[in-house]
Amino acid sequence: MKLVLTIDDSAVMRQMVKFTLESTGMYRCLEAEDGEAALRQLEQHTPDLIVCDINMPRMNGYEFTRALRQKPAFLATPLIMLTTENNEEAMQKSKDAGATGWMSKPFQPEKLLSVMKKFQL
Repeated sequence: MKLVLTIDDSAVMRQMVKFTLESTGMYRCLEAEDGEAALRQLEQHTPDLIVCDINMPRMNGYEFTRALRQKPAFLATPLIMLTTENNEEAMQKSKDAGATGWMSKPFQPEKLLSVMKKFQL
């Protein structure tokens, strides 16, 4: 079973991602409400993939992604930005921070599962 960390300040969005992934029986999800909480999760867990929002309090998705990529154990961990920010500037900032994928909210469950397959998860 693959471990996925979902980071979003919206509990509803975290639950939607969790339900989509866990209903397949192939994934187990951890949740964090912002980048700071996610970094604490990484002290105890090593996810196979991270799904991260951009706009969050305390530590946003860009800041989290840069902090994640500073940790040698997480240099190659796939990170998908899942966000309402749907413009070229946000996509480029995400890529520059170290994101490996991009999805717009609201998301289609089958598209999220398709992205998981692209990462061979």
